Amino acid sequence: MALQTACEASQESRILPLLHPATRDQYAHGGRADHIPRRYAEMDGAELDRRISQAKAALGRRLLILGHHYQRDEIIKYADLRGDSFKLAQQAAARPEADYIVFCGVHFMAESADILSAPHQQVILPNPTAGCSMADMASIAEVEECWETLNEVLGEEAGLVPVTYINSAASLKAFCGEHGGIVCTSSNAFKVMEWAFSRGRRLLFFPDEHLGRNTGHAYGIPEEEMIVWNPKNPQEALDDEARLQRARLILWKGYCSTHMRFSVQQIAKARAEHPDITVIVHPECRREVVEAADLYGSTEYIIQQIEQAPAGSKWAVGTEINLVHRLAQEHPDKLIFCLDPIVCPCSTMYRIHPAYLAWVLEALVEGQVINQVKVAPEVAHWARVALDRMLALK
Repeated sequence: MALQTACEASQESRILPLLHPATRDQYAHGGRADHIPRRYAEMDGAELDRRISQAKAALGRRLLILGHHYQRDEIIKYADLRGDSFKLAQQAAARPEADYIVFCGVHFMAESADILSAPHQQVILPNPTAGCSMADMASIAEVEECWETLNEVLGEEAGLVPVTYINSAASLKAFCGEHGGIVCTSSNAFKVMEWAFSRGRRLLFFPDEHLGRNTGHAYGIPEEEMIVWNPKNPQEALDDEARLQRARLILWKGYCSTHMRFSVQQIAKARAEHPDITVIVHPECRREVVEAADLYGSTEYIIQQIEQAPAGSKWAVGTEINLVHRLAQEHPDKLIFCLDPIVCPCSTMYRIHPAYLAWVLEALVEGQVINQVKVAPEVAHWARVALDRMLALK
């Protein structure tokens, strides 16, 4: 296994407290949260495939493996269901016969699955250090401090409603639930914004600045009525008091490192090489990239548009490379390529390796649950409130 980097160490310190106490105890004496027995690390692909297949067969309907669209093909082939984060969490909740939900994604996804699943179901993240850099850009302490400061500065007329992207920790979803707010996905952000503005004058949108800005523009909010809140330097927003007072949308300074790779220059190059190309990007991209594209939307929207397109159509896609490659393989009658000429995988998703999957599945066969993710009851309660508000939207 690769040596632990400083970034991975930071992810581990962030994620370890989220694990079930029994799982944390496994690493109480200096072990790493993703430390697996050496024999798994040394197995070749054929041996891992044999062991994973045998474990799946042994566990039968008691096991449900979920695979996020951004996972590598070596993981996706074992998934019983694949989709985006919230779709998978919902599907897991609809499969009560599954005692074990193995979520091949990142930590906030496993948290959502635990919140929405039945009490008897245990959610497992094969490698607990599979986090999300965007989600880590907003901590509960930072959000609480921001909320308190904004209410003090804006006074009785603040009218703040918190909105968190589903790509966030359960504690932030719980904050929204407890403070009259809501959760959104990239596919329903517009409806969520509509709901939130029916309840307040201003929205505090976190942790993704770009999804918030792109949705705000679609909603009709001019740029001068948006302001960015940088948790590392909140004085920037506080010093621009006039803009803060008229802001309707307060955007957290956070981003997806994968989607930040896409540029207007890449779009121009794709159009020069393929004049009949259709450019489609994710709303986590910067505003200028979304404006330069032909279409933009969630992961599910991107998949749907390409699947429904006629044979011979050409697509330049601005999202994670594993999904783009998979779409190209599944639709050989169309030209489909990633806007970024350099491979742009989601590095934290990539931490889910078949060796980890084999490890946790064989442990289940032996009656041992490894790397269970369990959200604290009070956090789960308020997070569920925020999620249910979103689910109630038509």
